[in-house]
Amino acid sequence: MQNPPSATISINELKKQLEDLKTLALADFKNCKTSNELNDSRIKYLGDKSLLVSLKRQMKDVPAEIKPEFGKIINETTNTIQSALDETKSAIETQELNAKLEKEKIDPSLPGLGTSLGAVHPLTQVTESIVGIFENMGFSLVDGPEIETTYYNFTALNTPEDHPARDEQDTFYTKISPELLLRSHTSSIQIRAMEKTKPPFRIIGHGRVYRNEEVNPRKMPFFHQLEVMMIDKDVNFGHMKWVLNEFLVKFFGTEVKTRFRPDFFPFTEPSAELDVECVFCKGQGCGTCGGRGWLELMGCGMVDPNVLEMAGIDSQTYSGFAAGLGLDRFTMLKYKINDIRMMFNGDQRFLEQF
Repeated sequence: MQNPPSATISINELKKQLEDLKTLALADFKNCKTSNELNDSRIKYLGDKSLLVSLKRQMKDVPAEIKPEFGKIINETTNTIQSALDETKSAIETQELNAKLEKEKIDPSLPGLGTSLGAVHPLTQVTESIVGIFENMGFSLVDGPEIETTYYNFTALNTPEDHPARDEQDTFYTKISPELLLRSHTSSIQIRAMEKTKPPFRIIGHGRVYRNEEVNPRKMPFFHQLEVMMIDKDVNFGHMKWVLNEFLVKFFGTEVKTRFRPDFFPFTEPSAELDVECVFCKGQGCGTCGGRGWLELMGCGMVDPNVLEMAGIDSQTYSGFAAGLGLDRFTMLKYKINDIRMMFNGDQRFLEQF
């Protein structure tokens, strides 16, 4: 870059300097390949610290007799350089746009990538399978609300006021009312059905339930249950064992060995926990059964007479059994899923396997 001329510079010298400057600027513009390079050249020849701007600032020191011609020469040079800059800028922007379009262009004649298809959720598959088995055994499907009252969730199921299950550390209560909660089991469906249906009857009900559980590979704050109930005259524990054993044979597709361990539930008496010999290791012990050779499947028992009476059913005439199983648990067993969270994270790679 040449230094600005002094106030005593002649017009001829000024013309020579600006002609050389114009030649340099046009050559630099011609060599620019990108917008960034062109912008650097613009700053060099037309920026605040350029020779042209310095000359314009010195107009006040130029003698009055040459000031008009002095200004004219500077303006003509500035206009020429600016025009060359605009022309080069337009050409570069066109090239860059064409390059971008070329990179992003698509061929509409090419075949599409296709849509990725999922599958019916494994939990839905297992639920439909279990419901179908019980329906073929004469059971009818009933339903109930997920937001339940303490009466149907606890009281009508013979659960005392001081039972730990009623505590907030186990159950999700709503802010609407202390009497409303997210149902902690689907047994409440049975109570509503018992109030509306005259015995004898066989019913099943399923849906989502909620408990204040720690999230881990085997537990979630929400999960899915299915309830089974049969009320009739002279129903006994043997009827329950036959129905549940028959269900397990149909579900697993093979004869299974079961055992009933004594347990306690407020709404059944006597109560039991049903275990099945591990269908994966045939009782030898494996990772699925934790080396025990047995799988815990469901709680069951004879319906407590108090529950029958509160639902308006004569416990002297009728008896029945009830069982509750975890649909998530059955799904994990059937498909050997080792983490319950995998079923609810929405990962299509997981769902595609089913």
